[in-house]
Order: sequence, then C-alpha cells, then structure tokens
Amino acid sequence: MNWANSIKEFIPSDEQEKKDKEATLKYINIFDNILSRSNELIHITSSGFVINKSKDKVLMVHHNIFKAWSLPGGHADGDENLVSVATSEIKEETGLEAITLLSDKIVSLDLLSLSGHLRIGEYVTAHLHISVVYLFQADDNEPVNIKPDENSAVKWLPIKELDIHLTEPNMKKIYSKIIAKI
Repeated sequence: MNWANSIKEFIPSDEQEKKDKEATLKYINIFDNILSRSNELIHITSSGFVINKSKDKVLMVHHNIFKAWSLPGGHADGDENLVSVATSEIKEETGLEAITLLSDKIVSLDLLSLSGHLRIGEYVTAHLHISVVYLFQADDNEPVNIKPDENSAVKWLPIKELDIHLTEPNMKKIYSKIIAKI
C-alpha cells in the first residue's frame, strides 16, 4: 500500500489522533521531502509495537539519545514502505529475526516534538516526527541484543508495568492508547 494512502486510511481513535492525522495530511501536501531527514522541520518515522504471544509484554529499547525506554523504530530515510522500515528497525535494534506483522494498518499516528540534541557528534535542531506505529508479534524467549550506537538495553517489559519504566509522559499516553487498541 502507498505510504500516504496508509495515513489517509488510518482511523483515529481519539481527538489527538484526529488532529495529528489532519496536520500530517496537510504537511504531506506542503513538503515533497517528508520521508527524509533532509526536511529538518518535520519527517516520518516508523516503529513497531512488538508484543509477545500472550500479549502481556512489549519489546522496548533504552534509547541512547533520549535516555528513555521506547519502541524500536527509526526514520523512513526516503523509504516509502513504512512497514519495511519498522521491520528493519526492529531487527536492527533488537537482534530479533522472527517477527510477525499482525496488521499492515497503522496502529498509532502521532506528531512528536523533539528537542534539539546531539546525534553522532552533530547538533540536530528541534523538529517534529510524524510517528507511524505498526503492530508486530514475536517470541519473548528468542534472544535479543543491544545495538550499542543506538540503545543501551533491549527488554521485554510487562505491559502492566510500563508506567514504572516509562519516563516521558507524552509517550505513556501513546503506549496506553496502543494497548487499549490491542
């Protein structure tokens, strides 16, 4: 499916997603490079919400830049296949090979504001991510590995204990929303 159509077909679950979808569609029409970090104002990222088979754990990485637990994912970097981006990022950031896409429909669409930060020794100015998230499943008994240049830990966290581990209030809301959809 065309990446822009997948966003157009996304069905918002609340007012925040409705407004973020409206803004996203507007920005897609304004910018021709929204799939690339060359757009320093706003660009697309794709992530995976990876649950285990019993649906009581989610796979998270401890992100080096933000010093927080987050979903594995990354920038589209020009790739129009956002499911493929999420799949590649999950495998790259966690070491998991056997993952199953549960739906090719976007499970969460959010505009995220990022503060300026250092990335590989270079300053990246504040900007927005159009965050698309897909739902995956994997075996929580399979070994996982950190990717030292991106994360300091990879762990299956009990869904009921996410609030204990998450430090970013805006992300807590997003993950709660995804869990409610599951």
